[in-house]
Amino acid sequence: MHEIARPLKGGRPFGAKSSDPAIARAFGAAVVTMRREARISQESLALSAGVDRSYLGKVERGEGAPNIVAVVRISSALGCSAASLVQRFEEIYRGAGQEGGVVP
Repeated sequence: MHEIARPLKGGRPFGAKSSDPAIARAFGAAVVTMRREARISQESLALSAGVDRSYLGKVERGEGAPNIVAVVRISSALGCSAASLVQRFEEIYRGAGQEGGVVP
């Protein structure tokens, strides 16, 4: 006997979230930190990265999570690799979970 295959459902599993506010805030904090270290204005970074300043502002405030294309563009405009930006994010994210730390 052959089993009849059920049709696949699209989308995320029930209850799954597409974003995590703590992760978004930590990534935004990493962008802000690296931008300030590079002494680049938000407007200049947005222009160099090819993204809207308002979009970059949302990313920096943790109100949005960028896709991989935006991560690569932002890191390139910061003069670093995407891996370096993600490493800074991880340091901030992990540090926020220790001793009551809070992501800025």
